[in-house]
Amino acid sequence: MSVCAEILVSGRVQGVYYRAFTQAAAQRLGLSGFCRNLPDGRVEVIAEGNREVIETLVGQLRLGPPRAKVGDIQVQWKPAEHRLKDFSIRYE
Repeated sequence: MSVCAEILVSGRVQGVYYRAFTQAAAQRLGLSGFCRNLPDGRVEVIAEGNREVIETLVGQLRLGPPRAKVGDIQVQWKPAEHRLKDFSIRYE
């Protein structure tokens, strides 16, 4: 059963290749969704797929790439909408 996770990551997560790290991890896990920088310095991750697989992604997001320093991760679970077919980085 597919679910959607809205994930907010805070800490030193912008300017350290965190979005590229997230995209690569999500693609390896077969998840769909996107990630983007927020104006307040956090990174937002929307991931759809199997809950256990998304939980694996969250574990990887806690580590992040070498230059990142993750302070906190908040996850909100919702029903999947099945609108996203791949995992991308958004630059909006």
